[in-house]
Amino acid sequence: MTGTTKIPGPGQNVAVLRKARGMGQAALARKAGISVSLLSKIEIGDRALSQGVAASIAGVLGYTLDEILGKTPIEPANEGDIKNLRSAIRRFDLPGEATADSRGIATGLAEVIRMRGDADLVGVLTRLPGLLADATNHAHAVGGSHAWSMVADVYSTVYWLAARHRWMDLADLAVAKQHMAAERAGSLAVAIAARDEAGTFLNFGDFAGGLAVVERAVVEAERTLTGWERSFALGLLHLRGMTLAGRVKDRTEVARHKERAWRMADDFPRDVEEHGIHFGPENTLTHVVATSVDIEDFGDALSFMEGVSQSPLSLPATRIGPLHMNASRARLALGDRDGALDSLSEAWEAAPQMARVHPHSQELLRVLTSIHRRSNPRLMTLTKRAGIAL
Repeated sequence: MTGTTKIPGPGQNVAVLRKARGMGQAALARKAGISVSLLSKIEIGDRALSQGVAASIAGVLGYTLDEILGKTPIEPANEGDIKNLRSAIRRFDLPGEATADSRGIATGLAEVIRMRGDADLVGVLTRLPGLLADATNHAHAVGGSHAWSMVADVYSTVYWLAARHRWMDLADLAVAKQHMAAERAGSLAVAIAARDEAGTFLNFGDFAGGLAVVERAVVEAERTLTGWERSFALGLLHLRGMTLAGRVKDRTEVARHKERAWRMADDFPRDVEEHGIHFGPENTLTHVVATSVDIEDFGDALSFMEGVSQSPLSLPATRIGPLHMNASRARLALGDRDGALDSLSEAWEAAPQMARVHPHSQELLRVLTSIHRRSNPRLMTLTKRAGIAL
């Protein structure tokens, strides 16, 4: 995951894929429900491509959202880890000898979750194959909900890693196995697996399908969970629902999911981490900022960010980095180029590995570079740091 990015930015991908389909700008814009002017600006780098617009374009061109956004190339140094990870996934029902005990697996899982929180994508990938094999072998040997819960948590991290790089075939495999493990672990693990499954729909651009997964999981969580587990699961599901609704700019559904997420967050005075995932008032706030940008309430997004600056968040880098990317998106949309660059720089400081592969970061760099015509030294330094060939 080092080296120079060899794919064009998401917006430039649109031009490449549109021409590959032999479609003109006017036809694509009309069918995607956007203006020709907006499409032209996206393709040349004067406007950032949002994932909602990208999904509409993908549907017209016959691609999935991840194909429009561009998959992160697997670097040669990581090919062995990916191969071993796929092998461990494939052998879910063919366990080997259990060589690690519950305590050792729990320690390894805690370390991977810490790396995930730090947005250390390379470290997570390096550790996952062995941890997944050990956890699976142990669960088959001893059984029990705790052992299978650890397996489900490892698969949740596999999904997270794959989704960050838009390796969606791997993400699909991960959530399928996560569900199988979660069903042996308990209702909370099942709810988290459903949240991750809805995430695959989000990453593919099937927002309606993702919302259906969320609604089904909400009903199940309300039926099977109680106490803090119920609030935790429902909060996470409603945050996912809010994100999905925001991508299609369904303000009614955004408001419904947001209200219910805040209601669940009221049960937690501060954010808690369970199964490697955070939920509480802070994580809810970061999702509200992101969705405000998606529905083009840019001023509201920045107002929420002012509250963040007054009370610094305790969330991990994997949440802080995207928060600053969304602030950058809002500032760029409002014409504040310097502010957008400031926020993007903060995202890079918080989570450089994530910023390097994230489509928002790639688009922001592409558009800021186009606007500044490469004349801003600070921007050029950041672009080189991103490994983007200009």
